[in-house]
Amino acid sequence: MYNNNKLSLNAKEMIFGIRAVIEAVEAGKDVDRVLVKRELQGELFRELQEVLILHEIPVQKVPLERIDRITKKNHQGVVAFMSAVTYQKIEDIVPRLYEEGKNPFIVILDGITDVRNFGAIARTCEVAGVDAIVIPARGSVRVSADAVKTSAGALHTIPVCRELNMRDTVQFLRNSGIKVVAATEKAAENYTSSTLTDPVAILMGGEDVGIAPELLKICDDLVKIPIFGTIQSLNVSVAAGVMLYEVIRQRTQ
Repeated sequence: MYNNNKLSLNAKEMIFGIRAVIEAVEAGKDVDRVLVKRELQGELFRELQEVLILHEIPVQKVPLERIDRITKKNHQGVVAFMSAVTYQKIEDIVPRLYEEGKNPFIVILDGITDVRNFGAIARTCEVAGVDAIVIPARGSVRVSADAVKTSAGALHTIPVCRELNMRDTVQFLRNSGIKVVAATEKAAENYTSSTLTDPVAILMGGEDVGIAPELLKICDDLVKIPIFGTIQSLNVSVAAGVMLYEVIRQRTQ
């Protein structure tokens, strides 16, 4: 289907060339993000921009040298990284959960960038019966083959929702009757004090910066996991496990 300009180094991971990326997106392929040479211009590039905007695919403008490090072939200044999963929309999942008579259990990951942490969290989510994982379209780890491997295949089972506006997503969940609980060291109350038996979404923050302030402001509850040692924080995948199994503990009492 593609000519020599459109061959990827790894067909499952990457596509390069402007026309190749346009065709992949329009064919419904799950593109995780696109790297574009900063100075790129022209009519074909404008067509690419329109397609990426229409399909809400994140774009990052980078120096040509960065793309050249990825591939030496004729990339035309554009490289697209493919997702290892098919993304879903949280707006579609939540109504379906209610229609099926389920008690929604969602996990929101704001800015997790380490693939091992993400995979470990996904694995715990699947084991704990989480209904969906929500990640931001920008500033988040890619759902790559490495992430799937680290998750022990859980990412092929649990729905992953990639959302452009996390604030709107949190507000949508709240408006849908789902309590959004943020795990943050800024909280005054311990995680066991929050009631987690009803529909709930657990919000975890990135490894370095935590949860964005604009999200913390609109959460229903802020809780912390107490720390008794000299190190001031848990690994985020461990903290997520603590939070998820507190939901299970309360729901199974």
